[in-house]
Amino acid sequence: MFAPDIPQMHVIDHTKGEASQESRNVLAESARIARGDITALSQLKAQDHDAVIFPGGFGAAKNLSSFAVDGESCRVHNDVQRVLEDFHKAKKPIGLCCIAPVLAAKVIPGVEVTVGQEEEQGGKWPYAGTAKAIQALGGKHCPKEVHEVHVDKSRNVVTTPAFMGHVALHTIFDGIGAMVSNVIKLTGK
Repeated sequence: MFAPDIPQMHVIDHTKGEASQESRNVLAESARIARGDITALSQLKAQDHDAVIFPGGFGAAKNLSSFAVDGESCRVHNDVQRVLEDFHKAKKPIGLCCIAPVLAAKVIPGVEVTVGQEEEQGGKWPYAGTAKAIQALGGKHCPKEVHEVHVDKSRNVVTTPAFMGHVALHTIFDGIGAMVSNVIKLTGK
């Protein structure tokens, strides 16, 4: 597993839903969550791996890019951009879930991705506006349900909405599992 060696944009106390005064490093926090074996993203080389998956979560919009603050005018972290470009050029599969498909939309011209639905549908899809941002970034948004994936076969990119919709956790699990299965299938192994 890999993560950028950078400070987090900010730390959230999730028991209160508020920003905390402490600071954390993305690499160190990733190692804590994953229980150890994490390498700096700067060391990730496409030639050494069959595929890459960006797990998403709001950290992808705050730490892997500036999407949380800048929307469609966002910047993608240099190492994230390099990794996406390298895997894309090598025609190796790329998986992204939750908000992470915005990274591909910014970096890979014309990429087809999903972050769920394009309308809020009474609050079921509170982040539906992200679909318009994907289009503004140069990507094509393909509406899907949380348990579904979209496979852009011409670019080897697999995406699923994950937590972009308010649904039962097992449905999110199903979608992420389908994303991983499709990424593995695209490796041909």
